[in-house]
Formats: sequence, structure tokens, C-alpha cells
Amino acid sequence: MKGKGCIVLIVIVALIALVGFWAVGVRNSFVGQEQTVNAKWSNVETVYQKRANLIPNLERTVKSYAKFETETLTKVVEARSKATSINIDPTNMTEADMAKFQAAQGELSGTLSRLMAVVESYPNLKADQQYINFQREYTAIENSIRSETVYYNDAAREYNTRIKTFPNNVIANFSNFKEKPYFKAEAGAEKAPSVFSE
Repeated sequence: MKGKGCIVLIVIVALIALVGFWAVGVRNSFVGQEQTVNAKWSNVETVYQKRANLIPNLERTVKSYAKFETETLTKVVEARSKATSINIDPTNMTEADMAKFQAAQGELSGTLSRLMAVVESYPNLKADQQYINFQREYTAIENSIRSETVYYNDAAREYNTRIKTFPNNVIANFSNFKEKPYFKAEAGAEKAPSVFSE
């Protein structure tokens, strides 16, 4: 009897150890995936910041043309200030945080679009080399923004799927891993904005 009791005890201890190692492995994989999502979010913030950093150069270029509409330029500068003031902690990011961030970035995109439309009335400004350089860099940054938001959404999808799949969800809930929000298309996003005309 004593031999059977020892075997049962060893089997129980071995099963507990296996479950424990499995749980630790799953939790550690969550940490790795969460760090990937956070890194992708940092890349998104970086390209948005790069776009915001272009605004002072645009402002200097545009201000050199005395007749240019200052109201439109002021709105761009204000939208830049608002967009750069929103900081999101990727470890505690919520749908509301993401919506607020996207709204501020969308406002900046909208004011830049209006500014570019006004520039069309100023052929000398449109032909200015600094403005042409801004135009090229802005287009490249907008492409980077699209790419980085797609990469972020892919990483968030993988992470969210992993923490919501049974039995991983038990460990995720116990370890307080939360779902990450996605970038969503803005209303009317199915139509490409016409920022620069050729």
C-alpha cells in the first residue's frame, strides 16, 4: 500500500509541476507578445511625431510668402500642438485612448489638407524648393504611418487572439493581461484624401 501511495503522490506532484511549467511558459509568451505590441505602438508614435516635426519647417516656408493666409496656418500649428500633447501608455491603452489619439491626428491631417488646398492659389510657394521637399517628406511619412499602423494592428491581433483563446485566457485573466485596441478607419476613409495635387 505504501508503494502505491508514493507512486500516486509522485504522479500528482509531476502533474502539478507540468501544469505549473506550462502556465509559466504561457505567461512568459504573453509578456513577449505584449512587448511586441508596445514596440509597434512606439513605432506608430514615432512616425506621427516625425510628421508633427515637419510642421515648423512648413510654417517657416509658408510665412515667407507675406500674402499667405495666416488663419489656415495657425489652425495647422494648433492642431499639431494638440496632436503632440496626447500621450498614451501602451500598457494600459483603452479604446477611448485610441479614439482620442486618432481624433487628434485626424484633425491635424484635416488642417494640413486645407492648407495644401490653399497653397494651390500660390504658384510661387508651390514651386518653392523647401515646400517641394516638405511635400516629398510628408508623402513618405504618410506612407510610413499607414505601414506602422498595419504592423501595430497585426501585433495587437496576435496578442489579443492568444490571450483570449482557451485555456490561455485563464492565465491571462489571472495575470491581468488586457486586450489591446486597434487602429480603426476614420469615417470617410474609403476615399483617399487629396493633400497634394500633381
